[in-house]
Amino acid sequence: MGTGSRWHDRRAAIVVLDSLGVGALPDAAAYGDEGSNTLGHTAAAVGGLELPNLGRLGIGNITEVAGVPPVPESQAAGAYGRMAELSAGKDTMTGHWEMMGVITSVPMRTFPDGFPPELIRKFEQAIGRGVLGNKVASGTAIIEELGEEHLRTGKPIVYTSADSVFQIACHEDKVPVEELYRMCRIARELLVGEWAVGRVIARPFTGKPGAFVRTPRRHDFALLPPRPTLLEALHQAGIPVTAVGKIQDIFSGRGITSHRPTRSNDEGTSAVTELLASGTKGLIFANLVDFDMLYGHRNDPQGYARALEAFDRALPGMLAALRPGDLLFITGDHGCDPTTPSTDHSREYTPILVAGPGVKGRNLGTRETFADLGATVAAMFGLPTGEAGRSFLDELYGRS
Repeated sequence: MGTGSRWHDRRAAIVVLDSLGVGALPDAAAYGDEGSNTLGHTAAAVGGLELPNLGRLGIGNITEVAGVPPVPESQAAGAYGRMAELSAGKDTMTGHWEMMGVITSVPMRTFPDGFPPELIRKFEQAIGRGVLGNKVASGTAIIEELGEEHLRTGKPIVYTSADSVFQIACHEDKVPVEELYRMCRIARELLVGEWAVGRVIARPFTGKPGAFVRTPRRHDFALLPPRPTLLEALHQAGIPVTAVGKIQDIFSGRGITSHRPTRSNDEGTSAVTELLASGTKGLIFANLVDFDMLYGHRNDPQGYARALEAFDRALPGMLAALRPGDLLFITGDHGCDPTTPSTDHSREYTPILVAGPGVKGRNLGTRETFADLGATVAAMFGLPTGEAGRSFLDELYGRS
């Protein structure tokens, strides 16, 4: 595949296994994450993982993974390595933005003591009702704690976490989802400047006290990237960008041509496979959020392991849909080690696995920034790679 071929002869698919870290970054101790290794510790906690397809791509070469031995570089079915996060922080948006060429120098603000009273007063005035909570909490725990009072009063439950988020939980029978989304849009308008947070998240739930269940109608209202990303460059060049899962929310729709919403990892994986098989052009960019939302944040290594093995079983179908010139990138956006006492994200390297017709077994080493991924996609489509990141496109085909 020569670098002079036209973009429409190529397709790229990026699949982000949300929170799949592969070892603590050198500065992890500053974030309270020294020693974290989401993949390695998950595998050890369950007595080993069955990941034959990811193993053939070289995931066992990146970090020690119980049950997944390393393969000789020349025998790997793809290229493999790990990427360091150059940005400050360890949240979803920072990680995804960096992949697409935007480095964040200042971490997004968090509110470990809850949100300022002045902000809450303005929010209550704008939505016409009081709120419950306003503290750091687990989403499932705070719903159990305050769900009954919410049903009685109609007051939304507001909470945050160690991430830069303002979350609003409402029972769908008490507050219609569209009304919850309206509240989130109001919060998004307020949460700028000194109060800026990365995401406002709608957290609808159903059920009865003692048996509340969050529904799939979560929606993220993200802060806009501070600068144009690769997605916008692709879109402006006439190259379609198809978002799968919460990618649409993470980039606030900027640079996205079409969007495929999903309710689970399985739906996301199936969507990528179907889009590739149907001949969808340009970039397919997917996030599989269950790893993070259902297992990492809930300290559930067994669930995390099952999700990894399910993705591995689906991977051959995705690989079979690749055509000459196509590349499939598999990576993460941060860590969320389910075996540590913390339920928060962890500051880790992320894996980079690349497969496609003609890709050589190659150790890509440790990349200095997630932006190397975006630079490689830009090079695929004949676009400038930008100031952030260095393309490894030639390395994939043994040209360097």
